[in-house]
Amino acid sequence: MSDNKHAIIRYHALDKCFRNKGRRYAMDDLVLACQDSLYEFSGVNEGVKRRQIYDDIKFMQSDQGWSILLEKIRDGRKVYYQYRDKNFSIKNQPLSESEANQLKTALLTLNRFKGMPQFEWVEEMTARLESTFDLIGSDQQVIEFEQNPYVQGLEHISDCYYAIIYHKVLEISYQSFKQDDARTFAFYPHYLKQYNSRWYLLGIIDGYASLTNLALDRIKSIKEIDKDYQESTIDFLDHFEDVVGVSVNANNPSEIIELQIDVDLWPFIETRPLHGSQKVLEENEEFVRIKLD
Repeated sequence: MSDNKHAIIRYHALDKCFRNKGRRYAMDDLVLACQDSLYEFSGVNEGVKRRQIYDDIKFMQSDQGWSILLEKIRDGRKVYYQYRDKNFSIKNQPLSESEANQLKTALLTLNRFKGMPQFEWVEEMTARLESTFDLIGSDQQVIEFEQNPYVQGLEHISDCYYAIIYHKVLEISYQSFKQDDARTFAFYPHYLKQYNSRWYLLGIIDGYASLTNLALDRIKSIKEIDKDYQESTIDFLDHFEDVVGVSVNANNPSEIIELQIDVDLWPFIETRPLHGSQKVLEENEEFVRIKLD
């Protein structure tokens, strides 16, 4: 589980303790409450340190958190924590500064899909979020992602995406550049991948065992059909580990490729490697020699 999810679960566990009118919580109790919440969420016993809870409380009290007001009630050697206002809860508070910034970042990502077919809801959702959480700022665009809205086949992305998520079988009419006519077949979709601004759908054609990739811009029509879905056992991150592009020949082992690069071009290749396996073999005043697996 990510550190951010850990923190959010702890904040809400502490909030529940601080506003509990029927019980008092000392530091050891707060630690146990956070551990129980993490276990309930992940099913794993995750250790929580007292120091972490102190830091969590400090954040919750800060302007970047929720500016909570706590009472510390001493009873003998123990100190108990509770909200001054028993009706207070972070769930009832407006977004904190850090949460607002995270939401703005999410909106920037959503805006990548503006104007794409079947993603018209993005503009409406963005407007609602900006209005609800007072995120409206300058209309000036300060970031641009590499996206070509004119590439053919983008209208199929959402159909393919939801078919993968919900395990639906597709009937696809497809015509490759090498075919004179389109052919129609049942297809089990497993993965969407973008390469060089073009989108590809990977899966299995009904009746075949090998993985096939279909360029979305060559799909003529697509629809769901009532047929049992065939699951994939492929780890696609591992599947593409040794290749550049979307075509993988399972019968061919990877090869060592050596390239000699002019020293003036090397900074571009060094800062944007051609592949994750890129390693320098030789470097001098005239060229850099690298290898790729």
